[in-house]
Amino acid sequence: MNHSFATRDVSSNMACIPSNYSRLIARVLALQIRDLPELLSSTELSVEQFMHEDTLLTSQQQIQLLNNSLQLSKDEAFGLRLGSWLNPSTHGSMGFLVNSSPDLLTALNAFQTYVPTRMNFTRLELMTDSQWLECYYYIDLDVSADVRRCLAEASAIILFEFAEFIVGRPLDEAITSFSYSEPHYSQRYSDFIPGQIKFSAPHIMVKIPLYLCQVSNASANRETYLLALNQCKKMLAQLAQLPQLLSNKHSNEYQVQKMMLSNSSGILSEEDAAAAMFISKRTLARRLQAEGTAFRKIRDAILSQQAAAYLSDSNISVEAIAALLNYHDSANFRRAFKRWFKLSPDQYRQYLKTK
Repeated sequence: MNHSFATRDVSSNMACIPSNYSRLIARVLALQIRDLPELLSSTELSVEQFMHEDTLLTSQQQIQLLNNSLQLSKDEAFGLRLGSWLNPSTHGSMGFLVNSSPDLLTALNAFQTYVPTRMNFTRLELMTDSQWLECYYYIDLDVSADVRRCLAEASAIILFEFAEFIVGRPLDEAITSFSYSEPHYSQRYSDFIPGQIKFSAPHIMVKIPLYLCQVSNASANRETYLLALNQCKKMLAQLAQLPQLLSNKHSNEYQVQKMMLSNSSGILSEEDAAAAMFISKRTLARRLQAEGTAFRKIRDAILSQQAAAYLSDSNISVEAIAALLNYHDSANFRRAFKRWFKLSPDQYRQYLKTK
């Protein structure tokens, strides 16, 4: 097989990387607000900018943050720790799209398509033959050996977390190859990465038996996948359509709404929102109250808007819409919908047909 792939030209000065990854790094390091200047050293970012959900980073700023985090952690295996914290909701609509895919092959294709929108200096390339799927991971900027290892470790863990969710078990048949020499803490890899692990390979690559890539995802169906895909494509437009009352981008209400729209619907908790803003849940509630709102009110406004859109734009079942909005019980969704609109979902759909 031909393993030669073209590199992409990446602008290191274009701010397009979501800052939520770096705020998560601060949480992994257990930093307080007073500690953030050390993490932000040489990035030209202020603490205030860093704490805003709508702040985007350049690739050079992201790489500098990773360098700083490795220094602060004093742990060469920081990439393994970081990867274990990066759950699907961290990746916004892309994570939801991948987890909604009908099978692992479709999921990895979605990952390949959308990962540059989350981290523009990385990419995934897929190759298949009659027995194997090979996933090559590339970093298209010069980075230090430590940062390259950190990114490779975290990215491998992310891939396997998605894969295990879809296949329903660890991928013990997989073979993971890293392009650097074996680190002294290599015995820790098996705690995070299943299957065979190799070092000093030509490429960073995960090799998965093709039959596992074709196993149906028990948690997805075609309708929900298409809706998730549509949600992923429209996310930037959706964020641009925030109500006029949120025109002040420094308001706490705006920050919470941005976080909700950047995560899978209904996933973000008040505790997680407060932690991402480096404040307590009580402080967040007090600030939102001063702005005339509350966390539940913001969440209900977003969920009700999305629920109404799904009911009007598709023939998807109420049960599927409930799952898409992360209601584990469709009865709970029906009760919430009636509280929002004074109609049941079925009555609302009938009402739309008469308009």
